[in-house]
Amino acid sequence: MEQAAGTIRDWHDFYMLVGTASATLVGLTFVAITIAANALTRQHEAGVQAFITPTVVHFAAILVACLLILAPFGTEILLGAALLAEGIVGIAYTVWVARLMHRQGFAATLVYSDRVWYALAPAAGYLILSGAAGAMLAEAQASLMLLACALGLLLVAGIRNAWDMAVWITLRPPSKSE
Repeated sequence: MEQAAGTIRDWHDFYMLVGTASATLVGLTFVAITIAANALTRQHEAGVQAFITPTVVHFAAILVACLLILAPFGTEILLGAALLAEGIVGIAYTVWVARLMHRQGFAATLVYSDRVWYALAPAAGYLILSGAAGAMLAEAQASLMLLACALGLLLVAGIRNAWDMAVWITLRPPSKSE
């Protein structure tokens, strides 16, 4: 366990940076949505649930994973189990969001790149996160590298999606009440 603990210590700065970035992006997303609140009406509620909320959830999932990694767990088995639970919940959530997008008719109108970044990339991120947790449970050396890849993918997808939403909100015509 001592060598494995040293390995986690070697990754400390990476997980601190990624966790800080995700926490900052959650806050910035809240600020952006608050500023754009007058552009979002009740008719946009399904879009908020399908696009904006998942982006915040993915940023929060990154933060949770980083907090788990940086917490002083007694063993990698406990840490791996916690990360595996997070990965499974993330997969279930992305399936729920994909079904919501399909039910609301968004899936048919999304361009290919939006399908990749809003649906496939987060699902892949959570699958890799689950694989990293499984590798951690098996005491594989690659577990922290896989976890870094998963969180990196979720972070890049979240940044891309937040930018896409910001552009969409900015380009919308002003509401008739203005």
